[in-house]
Amino acid sequence: MTDAGYDEWLDAVDDGEGYFLACPEGHGSLPPRRVCPHCGSTGLDHAALPSTGTVETFTICYVGGPDFADEEPYATAIAEFGDVRLTGVVRGVDPEDVTVGMPVEVTVGTNRTTGDDLLILQAR
Repeated sequence: MTDAGYDEWLDAVDDGEGYFLACPEGHGSLPPRRVCPHCGSTGLDHAALPSTGTVETFTICYVGGPDFADEEPYATAIAEFGDVRLTGVVRGVDPEDVTVGMPVEVTVGTNRTTGDDLLILQAR
């Protein structure tokens, strides 16, 4: 299954050209969107996604769903990248060593179970 807007965004991240949508009121959101979810503005422009983010919260999954069985155990985190927050699987560090405030970079990797593209928060 594909999601055209999301897949295009993942391709941009994979090419080192990650972006988010910025509105004139200073809000940020992720594509695909036609209006700002915060204020309703239709004047959305592409803005470069910061190269480094910070883990805001995380959880360690010891028993994942069927699509993540070969990832176990793994940490899923929400990281702040400027005006937007991204959710992804943390790699490059043992799940037990993930901490709030840890710097991460956004990349695209492969889901070890399904082979699908996966948003990765790579520990720095």
